[in-house]
Amino acid sequence: MTSAISTSDTGGAATTVPTALATETEAAARTDVAALPEERVRPEAPVHRVTVVRHEHFNAAHRLHNPALSDEANQRLFGKCNSPNHHGHNYELEIRVTGPIDPTSGYVIDLGALSDLVRAEVLDRFDHRNLNLDVEEFATLNPTAEHIVVTIYELLRPRIEPHLDLHVTLHETPRNAVEYPGRP
Repeated sequence: MTSAISTSDTGGAATTVPTALATETEAAARTDVAALPEERVRPEAPVHRVTVVRHEHFNAAHRLHNPALSDEANQRLFGKCNSPNHHGHNYELEIRVTGPIDPTSGYVIDLGALSDLVRAEVLDRFDHRNLNLDVEEFATLNPTAEHIVVTIYELLRPRIEPHLDLHVTLHETPRNAVEYPGRP
């Protein structure tokens, strides 16, 4: 014997759903849920792209000089930054990594591992060095802030998972900063 469940909508009209159909539908839903792994029972977490930021600091000296130009042309172009005795900066470095939150760790990237990477690839190489004389990457490349930030990016990018976005900002002074990749 089949009985019925009566429901009413907002207009007050009643509709009848056979209980056998309601029971079969509910049973099918319970069976489908029971057959799925536990992860599928819970609603999927939304994919959030989050940016994590690591700040670092290094001190380095450099001289801005283009050997293809005369000494006078270099002096006009680079001013006091062309001093033959070099000059130094207290660089502030900001590494930003953007990507989805890993469901296992809850991280976009392990900041401790990122710090270790920046130390190995950048700080140990640049800190308390004369960029022109001591750093291989600048043996033939004028160490402008623009070249330094691109070099840092190129040192880090191969060591960071490809599905993560990398953005590097370098502050040469409190008022002057460069970013790579640049923003549109």
